[in-house]
Amino acid sequence: MLAGDADRERAVDVLKEAYTQGRLRPEEYDERVGRAYQARTYDDLDRITADIPGPMAPYPVYPQVPFAFAPPVQGTNGMATASLVCGILGTVTMGAASIPAIICGHLAKGQIRRTGQAGDGQATAGLVLGYLCLFGLLAFIGTIVAVVASAPGP
Repeated sequence: MLAGDADRERAVDVLKEAYTQGRLRPEEYDERVGRAYQARTYDDLDRITADIPGPMAPYPVYPQVPFAFAPPVQGTNGMATASLVCGILGTVTMGAASIPAIICGHLAKGQIRRTGQAGDGQATAGLVLGYLCLFGLLAFIGTIVAVVASAPGP
């Protein structure tokens, strides 16, 4: 089958690629290019490029994804944890740790608003437990005082 100009140009491109890869010496390249432009058939072009390996498969191209920094991990607020622990201890110790639970809870709420840390639920639970224990302790003391005051004297 007869080769066209586009076929000859493709063969010359193969020769150029082989030359830039160092597979052909300069004089061999010139000689083969001349023969490629004079080739009349596909068979002539195949003989000129037969010993040149085909194009290598290109490396896979992966889409370029811009690197994004992850926001710094904000841990749980320590005061919120302290508030919850003190609130739980306040229920066990009959209110002795309820005041630290309330103080730590309010401090934690303010810090969480400023920093965006986690722990808002812990701070709220510590506050609730702290206030309940404090009010329970005050009610217990009030009851004791009322009982003692209403007791008949000696």
